Amino acid sequence: MSASPLLELAGIDSFYGQIQVHFDLSLAVPEGAIVCLLGGNASGKSTAMKVILGLLRPRSGHVRFAGEDITGLTTPQIVRRGIASVPEARRLFPAMTVRENLLMGAYQRTDRAKVAEDLASLLDRFPRLGERLDQRAGTLSGGEQQMAAMARALMSRPRLICMDEPTMGLSPLFVDRVLELIGEINRSGVGVFMVEQNASQALSVADTGYVLKTGRVVLSGAASSLLDDPEIRHAYLGKAAA
Repeated sequence: MSASPLLELAGIDSFYGQIQVHFDLSLAVPEGAIVCLLGGNASGKSTAMKVILGLLRPRSGHVRFAGEDITGLTTPQIVRRGIASVPEARRLFPAMTVRENLLMGAYQRTDRAKVAEDLASLLDRFPRLGERLDQRAGTLSGGEQQMAAMARALMSRPRLICMDEPTMGLSPLFVDRVLELIGEINRSGVGVFMVEQNASQALSVADTGYVLKTGRVVLSGAASSLLDDPEIRHAYLGKAAA
């Protein structure tokens, strides 16, 4: 794992109007790592994702990806640099087929032959989607939609995938499968930054964790340390982050 961060947020102060959401938010995602950002409702987790993806520009601080300052770039420019998103609640196009949704992930690519190869490869990894390629995405189960959103993100050939609450609303069976897939994606060479309320699930697959409380990082460290420390779990990873 490289010591140089693939993604870095440095000194981020972000606002919605006059309401400050982040206070000097700093975190890093090393190359090839899984990093989770934890916290309760209104802690600023999802807003951090918006800052990374260019959907909200911070008032101060910088977002760097692969050494480049991407703070002022548009979302399509950021995607072209190698960041893909699996948004909260999946955000598929419900009236389009699974195939059409997956191909939307490659909309900025021009290498059509490689796109076809990548689609075939992803269907090997997500066989359930292969059985439903011509089915409307809105008719899939929640877990199947999450798989489709992950596969769609991978179609852009990203270096980093940002996942917003990937286990939210899923059955225990699908939660386990999604976490397995996150590990598989990471082992294939893709970095993962995930925002989660389910602390124990996220820390079980992550390398590093950050705990956000009212817009400030209050804890950070190796995921195993955060998971195993009873005092930390009680204070920050219990009811507020469950």
